[in-house]
Formats: sequence, structure tokens, C-alpha cells
Amino acid sequence: MRSVELFAGAGGMAIGMHQAGFEHAAVLEWNHDACETFRDNRKRNAYSLDCWPLHEGDVRDFEYGGIKDVMVVSGGPPCQPFSLGGKHGGYSDSRDMFPEAVRAVRELRPKAFVFENVKGLMRESFSDYFEYIHLQLTHPGLGRRQAESWREHRTRLEQHQTARGERAEYQVVYRLLNAANYGVPQRRERVFLVGFRADLGIEWSFPEETHSEDSLLKAQWIAGDYWERHQVAKRNRPSLSERQKARVAKLKQGSENLFEAMPWLTVRDAIGDLPDPEKQTHHNVLNHKFNAGARTYPGHTGSPYDEPAKTLKAGDHGVPGGENMLARADGSVRYFTIREAARIQTFPDDYVFRGSWSEAMRQLGNAVPVRLAEAVGRSVAGALRKGSRG
Repeated sequence: MRSVELFAGAGGMAIGMHQAGFEHAAVLEWNHDACETFRDNRKRNAYSLDCWPLHEGDVRDFEYGGIKDVMVVSGGPPCQPFSLGGKHGGYSDSRDMFPEAVRAVRELRPKAFVFENVKGLMRESFSDYFEYIHLQLTHPGLGRRQAESWREHRTRLEQHQTARGERAEYQVVYRLLNAANYGVPQRRERVFLVGFRADLGIEWSFPEETHSEDSLLKAQWIAGDYWERHQVAKRNRPSLSERQKARVAKLKQGSENLFEAMPWLTVRDAIGDLPDPEKQTHHNVLNHKFNAGARTYPGHTGSPYDEPAKTLKAGDHGVPGGENMLARADGSVRYFTIREAARIQTFPDDYVFRGSWSEAMRQLGNAVPVRLAEAVGRSVAGALRKGSRG
């Protein structure tokens, strides 16, 4: 199944969609360092990148005329216009690339699309624009006219949608997903917009969650198998927060009929088998070099070892790296290495990152977790296969 990947960044969604069964007819990215990451992995013959046509440049200049028979368009339009850590410019921010996502759907007419963005896109202050995005993806053929404001265009789309007999081009749904609930060792909430061409008549819903915090708490504080598996002595185990204590007490009572999901994965699950980069400087692990200078400050306190990591940040707004730190049991912190951050974002171990620590962290902080992209991608792929047989 052929696909086109927009705003590819370091390749998180591109790899996840590839693992889900899609072959990229084009991969588009403007950032040079991110493109060099792709090229480095291609030279190393890592992860079948040799068959992914990479196009470095502004997506607004790309022509889709030579690309045919695309099943899916996917990507994560730049999130900074809507990020909680950004300037909140939204539609007035020049980095808003949702118009280009819509253009790709309009010109390629894929059977489906998958777009990802930050939770901030769903904030009340952006509700009008979010609805506008939803309307554009529902009716991508009804493009914005020259000199027409986005509000005027939204009004025209609303009128078109409510007119008698005007059928949607795409059936579009959206949901806020927490990556930790899909086997990613990181609390990362992102909104996904998924659409299927209406003429296909495909029924689809977001994939069921596979992991849960309750299952992790049970594995740690009731069954105890988490600590046994990691060989952590009782004296080295962390203290529970008051919220966690209350939750564990309820779980012990067994008063709730819980779906038996797998436990959330923790930072220890993700990086516990890697050598300590501060103590062991001689090893063969790629991108695993200690970076000094980590410190806490208000709002940035690091990720506890035995919980999913906090959301990795790109560091575009403030101290580079932000919360991209490991919080040790003794209260000290150190920066995650590039490889550790890649593990937390579920990239393959043979996938290398180009650039300095801060540049690689920017790529990783902006990436879609591979495992989350794969979970959504597999569900979309399954619906398309089933639809083609129907």
C-alpha cells in the first residue's frame, strides 16, 4: 500500500506507518538535520530507507502530480503554533501547515489520511480553528478562494456541509491518545485526525488501548513481579504518591472490574539494559553519550525511573532539553542520552540521529512515537484491506 509522509521530521510516524504495512512513495521534510538523519540511516542500510524517496524542502513548493495510487497520506504538521509551550499563534503562525495537509489530501485523493498534533490544538482558544481544520479535511475539494479569510472559508464550508444532498468527501474522526496506553514508555498526549474517503463506506474506530497505569500499579505494588523482574531491592524502590496509594488500595480491594491491559512501560523498562553513560564511557551503543549540565527548575523536574517518562520536549521554547532528564532516586538528575530518548520514543536501536545532542533532542521531541504510529497505522491498514475485499 503506497503512502505519502508529510512533515516527516526524524521519521517516527514514517517508520511506524512502514511497520504497519505502508510503502512511502514520497517522504517530505524541510529541516536539513532531520533529512541528514534519514540519509545517514540510508547509507547504513538501516531500516529499508533506501526505497523511501526523500524530498528536502518546503512542502508548499512540492508538486504531487507525479505520484499516483496513494492509499494513505500521513504526517504531523508542525505543532509549535498550538503547543502549550509555544507562542500560541495558531492560524496566524506562519508555521501552521494544516493548509498543506489539506492540499495533499485534495490533490492525491488518498483512501485515508492520518494526521497527528499536540493536545493544545483542542484547547478552547483554538476551538474555532480546530473545527475549521475538521471541515477542510471533510471537504478538501472545496478549497479556499483567493483573498478569502479562513473565517469566511469556514462559513462557506459550514453552509456546504448543511446543504441538502451535499455529501462529505471524507468521514473524519479525531481522538486524544496517550502514547503510554499503547505501549510507549512515555506519557504523551496527542490528537489524531483520521479520515476515510466517504465513497468507500469503511467503518472504523480508533484501536483499543493495550496498556494501563492500573496494571503497572498492580505489577509493582500488589503482585510485585515488576521489581522481581528488574531485581530491585525493597530499599531501592520509590515511595508512592498519595494519589497512587489511594489507587493501589482500591485495586487491592478488587472492587473494580478492570480490563486486564498490559502494564504501562516505564523508563526502567525502556533503558534499564543500557550501560550508565556517566560511568561507562566505552561501549558500542549508538548515540549513547553522556551530556553534562542537567538541572531542575520550576516545571522541569525530570522523569522518575519507575514510571513512564514525561513528554519529551523539543526544547524550542526555553532551556534546551526541558524535561528530557532522568530523575534518580536520590533526587539528582541527568540528561537522557540520545539513545535513551530514542528508546522512550520507541525508535529501533539501529536508527541513528544526526546532529548535536540538542539538535537530536529537537528531532526526537518533535517525533511521533513509532509504536503509537504503528498502532494507529495497523488499524487503518486493516480497515482498508477489509474495505477492498468488501
